[in-house]
Amino acid sequence: MSRIGRMPITIPPGVDIKIEDSVVCVKGPKGELKRDLSPEMMLSLENGVLEVKRPTDNKMHRELHGLTRSLLFNMVEGVTNGFEKNLEIVGVGFRADKEGDNVILRIGFTHTVNIKPYPGVKLDVDAKNTGIKVFGIDKEVVGQMASEIRRVRPPDAYKGKGIRYAGEKIKLKPGKAGKAVGGKTK
Repeated sequence: MSRIGRMPITIPPGVDIKIEDSVVCVKGPKGELKRDLSPEMMLSLENGVLEVKRPTDNKMHRELHGLTRSLLFNMVEGVTNGFEKNLEIVGVGFRADKEGDNVILRIGFTHTVNIKPYPGVKLDVDAKNTGIKVFGIDKEVVGQMASEIRRVRPPDAYKGKGIRYAGEKIKLKPGKAGKAVGGKTK
């Protein structure tokens, strides 16, 4: 059995779950999420506990078991607490500004880059204009938005300049060693 798939999901107070065939709708204080899951997985909701069961032990059902449970857990977590990703901008003169819902990036190009958030995602810029916060209730969409912002200017391998996730370690290349000291060598 899948270790993740076997774990029950405790539904916090204030969260309402509706299961109709293979469509699951989760409503909570932060919003509502709907997802069409595999019709082969069996979902049971009893006494505030949601469980996922698989019909057989074949490879496809074992794969779907853990996936379905993780997707449902992320939906419940999203409507209660939400998800956020933090990005850092590193480089002299690199900065971000908030303009309405959009974020304007000045990151060393001849032009500014306008980032428009996906529906259900909010963008925020910190006070120093070097940090971007992406938050929303759908974990998948928040991660995709953060990935697309990072893709505008990924960190440079030599100096580390660019946009990176908060806490991301960048392995820098040493660069050229320079000429040998002491003149020409033959």
